[in-house]
Amino acid sequence: MLNIVVNPNQILRKKAEKIKDPLSSDVQKLIPEMIETMLVKDGIGLAAPQIGKSIRIVVIHHKDRDLVMINPKIVRKSLIKEWDEEGCLSVPEVFGDVKRCKKITVKYIDESGKEQILSGEGLLARVIQHEVDHLDGVLFIDKAKNLRRIENE
Repeated sequence: MLNIVVNPNQILRKKAEKIKDPLSSDVQKLIPEMIETMLVKDGIGLAAPQIGKSIRIVVIHHKDRDLVMINPKIVRKSLIKEWDEEGCLSVPEVFGDVKRCKKITVKYIDESGKEQILSGEGLLARVIQHEVDHLDGVLFIDKAKNLRRIENE
C-alpha cells in the first residue's frame, strides 16, 4: 500500500506533469497500487499527487468498478451547479461544502492506452472534478464553505 501525502505538502500544490507513455511499466505498476490504496483507505478517488507523484493519473471507484484516468481533461461542464459535502484523504478529518458542476464530460486515456470520453453526473461528476483539481494543485478546502473537523471515532 502507498503512503498518502497530507496537507500541507508542496506536491499537493503543483500542477502535475502529463504522462507521455501510459503503457510504461512504471505507470502500469502504479495503477493497481493506487487502486488498492484508495480502497483500503475508504476513498472513492485518488490522484497521483496524493501519493507523492506529480503525474496526471487518477483512479476512481464507482458502482463497483475502478476507473483509471490518465491525463484526464474535462471538456464539457454543465451550467447547473450543486453544493455537497466533500472530504479528502490528503486533508484528514476535515469536511466542507463545495459547489461543483452537476454534469461533466471528461476525455482521458485508460489503462490500456485507449482514449475514452465519459460523461458523468452527480457523485461521479463531483469526484472527477475533485481529482482533476488535485492534478492542478487545487484542494477542496480552497473552494469549500463551512469547513469543519470531524474526528474519527
